[in-house]
Amino acid sequence: MDKDGIKGSSAAEATARHIMDLILEGSLRPGEPLLPEREMATRLKVSRPTLRQGIKMLEDKGLLVAEPGGGRTVAPLVTSVTDPLIELMSTRTDVVDDYLELRATMERMAAALAASRANEVDRATLQGCMDRIDRAHAKADPQDEADADVDLHVAIYEASHNIVLLQIMRALSGMLRQGVLHNRQKLYARPEVREVLLEQHRAIFEAVMARDPAAAGSAAEEHMTYTKRVLDEIAAAEARLEISLRRIEGGNLTSRARRQRDAPDPA
Repeated sequence: MDKDGIKGSSAAEATARHIMDLILEGSLRPGEPLLPEREMATRLKVSRPTLRQGIKMLEDKGLLVAEPGGGRTVAPLVTSVTDPLIELMSTRTDVVDDYLELRATMERMAAALAASRANEVDRATLQGCMDRIDRAHAKADPQDEADADVDLHVAIYEASHNIVLLQIMRALSGMLRQGVLHNRQKLYARPEVREVLLEQHRAIFEAVMARDPAAAGSAAEEHMTYTKRVLDEIAAAEARLEISLRRIEGGNLTSRARRQRDAPDPA
């Protein structure tokens, strides 16, 4: 009995380790639903009780989440957008600048590594992402274009085959997708910016596909530098508009705005 218990425990631990490895390497993604127990046990070639024990270990570690309907998903591995620190950071312009500065360095590294390490499976994924960007650009839908943009960057992180880099950048891309640190749709609302971003993404993609690490790294860094500059310009324009509106309304502390609203129509 004891020996069987030890064997069961070892099998459950091995099952948990295998699933954990899949999460770590990025094969199982945050928020992704797992197969039903019966099918998962068959694929992993373990009994359902062993699978349940392994899943319980991962739930205790916070890596899997039980859903109300009985299924399970991979836990979100990014800081929650409700985290007070993240909320505080998102209100600070200097923090957004730091975030973009960090991404410029990390994107350069990821693109250079992807150019050196991407295999044929990675290259097919990258091609699919670039095709999605082209389709989204043709539709001129800011949301679709912004989502396709993030997906290309994530595919490059995966093609870098650096697990630490992948998980860090996935966390950042998760916050980016949800608009925590800046609203990417603002970029795609400007037609002239959309054209530049399309060409920059194509330059990164083509350099990775050509297996040119130097060109891929330079293109990725140039893309992030441009993104930061445009976001700074948008923020400055919004700040100027706010000042103009406050002047019209007297800072909302005088009767000026009321007088202007009540003034007779000159016509």
